[in-house]
Amino acid sequence: MMQQYIINDSVLSFSEIQVMGILNCTTDSFFDGGKYVSIDKAIDHVANMVRLGADFIDVGGESTRPGSIEVDEDEELCRVVPVVDEISRRFDVFISVNTSKALVMRESAEVGAHLINDVRSLSKPGTMEVFLDYPKLSICLMHMQGSPDNMQKSPRYNNVVQEVNDYFVEQINRCEFFGISRNRLLIDLGFGFGKTLFHNYKLLANLMSFRHFKLPLLVGISRKSMLDVFGDTPPRKRLIVSISSAVIAAMQGVQILRVHDVKETIEALRIVRATIQENRKIFSYGSK
Repeated sequence: MMQQYIINDSVLSFSEIQVMGILNCTTDSFFDGGKYVSIDKAIDHVANMVRLGADFIDVGGESTRPGSIEVDEDEELCRVVPVVDEISRRFDVFISVNTSKALVMRESAEVGAHLINDVRSLSKPGTMEVFLDYPKLSICLMHMQGSPDNMQKSPRYNNVVQEVNDYFVEQINRCEFFGISRNRLLIDLGFGFGKTLFHNYKLLANLMSFRHFKLPLLVGISRKSMLDVFGDTPPRKRLIVSISSAVIAAMQGVQILRVHDVKETIEALRIVRATIQENRKIFSYGSK
């Protein structure tokens, strides 16, 4: 069982599940696009998430929802870098930046980012080189079939669990071959990124299948359309199902939950923690 991880010289303990609060500095994100485009509102939201117990803040300046279009590099830099700089100065929290652009990665690292959360897994030109120039920067590799503009147009797999597993084998080998050490990597199965409802729930039911990588597993399901099982529940009404999915993931031993609702997730995790602790006691008694 993974107990700790070194990220940018700081020890990140996985004795408890880490909560990553989402900060969308975008105009078109599916849940809260437009709410935090000003730096003052963004920082107020960060302050609230940190107060509630967030371990990470994940800053994004480009929506990657299904059908989204890429944002111009200069626009993404303007949205992200000043916010990362301000968070780094004001808060004792791990900073993740959700980007696929090499320059945004570099500029974010310069002002204090600890982790890059790349939905395209360093496939864009120049992104691999960033991690040679910033050897303390970590990277979360995510699985996606297709790209945000077309990923939900008839995604297909013969065996989604096996194919996502094979993808990570390939990407981890690729990173190591390039000189990015394994102890800088995290993985994200990419719920909702090129997957049908069936694919998403097959992966959710089999999270433990990915523990053999012995890498931190990040899960981001919060408010996503896979939770709209009846087809008529908008993102603003998906709190309860978001917490349910977080609990299911937590019970399977994931390390990081990426969420919109920090307070409610942390409250639910207290129940998970108590249950796991009691379960360990039962096994401990049985082994005596």
